[in-house]
Amino acid sequence: MPAAFPWPLHQATLGNGLRVVVSPDPSVPLAAVNLWYDVGARHEPRGKHGFAHLFEHLMFEGSAHVAKSEHFALIQSCGGDAINASTNPDRTNYYQTVPSGSLELALWLEADRMGSLALTQETLDNQREVVKNERRQRYDNVPYGRWTEVMVGLAYPEGHPYAHSTIGSMAELDSASLADFTEFHATYYAPDNAVLTVVGDVEPDHVVALAERYFGRLPARGSFPAPQPEPLPRQFGADRAVAVTLTEQVPLPRVFLCHRGPAWGTADAPAIEILTTALGRGRGSRLYRTLVTERRLAQAEGGFMAAWGLMHYASMVMGACTPRDGVGADEVVAAYTAVCDEVARDGITARELDRARAVLTADWLRELANVNGRADAIGQYATHFGDAEAIRTRVELLDAVTEDDVRRVAADTFRSDNRIRLTYLPEDAAGTGPDAVAPTDQEDAA
Repeated sequence: MPAAFPWPLHQATLGNGLRVVVSPDPSVPLAAVNLWYDVGARHEPRGKHGFAHLFEHLMFEGSAHVAKSEHFALIQSCGGDAINASTNPDRTNYYQTVPSGSLELALWLEADRMGSLALTQETLDNQREVVKNERRQRYDNVPYGRWTEVMVGLAYPEGHPYAHSTIGSMAELDSASLADFTEFHATYYAPDNAVLTVVGDVEPDHVVALAERYFGRLPARGSFPAPQPEPLPRQFGADRAVAVTLTEQVPLPRVFLCHRGPAWGTADAPAIEILTTALGRGRGSRLYRTLVTERRLAQAEGGFMAAWGLMHYASMVMGACTPRDGVGADEVVAAYTAVCDEVARDGITARELDRARAVLTADWLRELANVNGRADAIGQYATHFGDAEAIRTRVELLDAVTEDDVRRVAADTFRSDNRIRLTYLPEDAAGTGPDAVAPTDQEDAA
């Protein structure tokens, strides 16, 4: 067991297909329970965008033996915490941490809502309003809030599983019936589409026995619809390498840039993580040094570059920069792309490579330092690779990245036919050029 993941892993599969992964850790008197479902926004059919995320809310609205909001109350009453859920394009997960003596309660709660979710018109209507409010708070009523939604609509072809945001379309959520949501739950929320991970002061055989007791009676579904889009080329291509300008109520101009990159878990994924960390992570990164410290073109806040860890088809490399007062957006973008072009030609230095490895390894060790983060990471590897043991390769793969690997991936990524630029301008600085697009027009594209 490499030092980067020194904990044991025990894996079992129930007769109905539920995969159970147990990682004992007697150093803490807790049990982190994390359930990954292999369903996310990419699985949503046309006209039903936002279903996966809405289920993140609906799953707390009661089941056959648990009243509305009682899941929270029961976990908290036994001293548990970290009760929540999250959704992204690739998966939905549900998690809580309880004293290890209350593990049985947590497993019973998860099994009850997997097998007998209480979907009613009242709870559906209520949670639709909650999601609408979430959209207003996170997307519509904050400066630059819709940039990710706009960008994925530009970066992926219309109808592609990644071409819409996880929050979805409020119009489509409103028009869907209760039967549509019941069907979505029946289609994807099944034991053979899930990974149950338990980390903490637990005995593997006991956990598997409890999983069998509470989940084992739930029937397997057998098969699950999965999108099969046409393969995407490594670069966007000239027809999608575009520049779009939005004029909105924002305090300052800001530019977002996107490049197509390798999907998480593929051979080039570690190199793209090293590359984006060296270029755009923290004050020691090359973009920060060039744009902020040396040339004083960009504001320090706003981030500079990161690889998005989408697990299928193709992922994205995202960047952002905010010009200083008196500096034009074009000047900042020119400096930004010059740094990218330089790395595509010459690569990064050995010092930059070591720094990026150290940053990413530290991130990984922090994630594993608590039972919640460890359970979530195990669930990701078990779901994506079909074997939780793949988690042990994380640091090894980062250490194997060479300067030549980084230069090659940079050359494939930072090309003029693989760059999308999205510029936000304050309303009082509106331009009238041919690439100006009104926000309402871009909504349809996203």
